[in-house]
Amino acid sequence: MITGVNHFTLAVSDLSRSVRFYIDILGANLRADWSSGAYLELGELWLCLVQSAEPVIPRSDYTHIALSCEPTHFLTFSTRISEAATLWQDNVSEGASLYFLDPDGHKLELHHGNLNSRLAHYRAHPEKGVQLYK
Repeated sequence: MITGVNHFTLAVSDLSRSVRFYIDILGANLRADWSSGAYLELGELWLCLVQSAEPVIPRSDYTHIALSCEPTHFLTFSTRISEAATLWQDNVSEGASLYFLDPDGHKLELHHGNLNSRLAHYRAHPEKGVQLYK
């Protein structure tokens, strides 16, 4: 049985630059590093960064990683991120979100809310045609 997400691994072109971004901008804790990688902790997320021998080519589709943020910290945190990162999309979904790129163009989202708040939004706004299940 699946119990949750274990970890994410992202290939990066410059390990040191990426580690600094995740620590300085996103507030990650460095838990381990070696010559070609690092383990970082973002809340309960275990993030592995691995130096890529091949060029890191950002995805052009909507694939992204959404990171949770407490509502009381969203404005301060999103301002810090906006000053340091490129934004890739405006928010058009329920709840506050900031869509930004890491140094290698990995698409990230800062979001406060959860699955239950999203489903409640669709219950209150059925015009989108989303089918809800129990």
